[in-house]
Amino acid sequence: MRATRVPPPDGDTMARTTIHWGVLGAAAIATQRTMPALQLAPSATLMALASRDLAKGQAAAQALGIPKVYASYDALLDDPEIDAVYVPLPNQLHFEWSVRALEAGKHVLCEKPLCLTADQVQQLCEVRDRTGKHIEEGFGFRNHPQWARFDELLAADAIGPVRAAHATLAKQFLDPKDVRNDPNAGGGALYDLGSYAVSACNLVFKRPPLRVVAALEYDPVFRIDRVSSALLDYGDAHAALTVATQAGPDGWGTHQQLSVLGGHGWLRFDFPYAQARPTACHIEVGDHTSVGYFPNQSLEFEPVNQYVLQVERFSRLLLGQAVPSWPIEDALGTLRTIEALFASSRSGGWVALPTGG
Repeated sequence: MRATRVPPPDGDTMARTTIHWGVLGAAAIATQRTMPALQLAPSATLMALASRDLAKGQAAAQALGIPKVYASYDALLDDPEIDAVYVPLPNQLHFEWSVRALEAGKHVLCEKPLCLTADQVQQLCEVRDRTGKHIEEGFGFRNHPQWARFDELLAADAIGPVRAAHATLAKQFLDPKDVRNDPNAGGGALYDLGSYAVSACNLVFKRPPLRVVAALEYDPVFRIDRVSSALLDYGDAHAALTVATQAGPDGWGTHQQLSVLGGHGWLRFDFPYAQARPTACHIEVGDHTSVGYFPNQSLEFEPVNQYVLQVERFSRLLLGQAVPSWPIEDALGTLRTIEALFASSRSGGWVALPTGG
């Protein structure tokens, strides 16, 4: 987490204690996770929902008690009462509607992946700077207290300098109608689960990798990568990851793990990324005296709703309060990494990431 450029609240916002939110689309992530979170967050007020399927939008609004329903996204963006919008649309629409929202004078919280190309992220950075509005990528996991504790452990030299990280995410996504199985909609393991793994590794090392190499296995029918493995070279440290959309469990959550190897110890998360349901979790730490898989210390975290934490923090940021934030330059590093992984799979060799903004 880091400081980022956020404009001061305007006069209307300063007169209120909450941010007025609108949502573009009635996707499941919105109706089941983020819109309920917007209603629970003290600094947020959910004002409006837009859906191109008006009947679907009206049903969702009635179920959730949302006062305004629009039949088009543009109509919601034209509403002067809306301060910020949440964009949970299919991946290939994230860039277009984030740009349009920023241009309409709204702050934006967009689902991951923020875009499908690094070039699109760079264009979003330019629009953000020109409009003076704030935009973030919706990685709820970064708001979980375990990640702040992780930073504290590294700062305290609990495991020494980080030498390597290993990340895994897997789940059964077998529905042909699932957008994750549509290559034209940014489907596949790397764009979906891989964005978590790459983002988390970059959080661990505080920077993107220098070069990457990957092996991808494709579904012959869906034509998406269903098992993707990679090695990320950070120069003086490495990360390895595997993400899979046809492996592991078929329950309400993905299989996920993250382990970090330090110069004189190690640690591992047992639920590091997206928590579809608030769940107790742990960071286990092994020092220089540990053996095998057995930790010397286990840090437990009570169940928290990451989506509530995310929209509350974002809203407080817009209200001018000093809270953490993650600029979309982080997404630039993630997308450059994913693009390089696809290129590596095609070439069969290492691919260097571009540098600079």
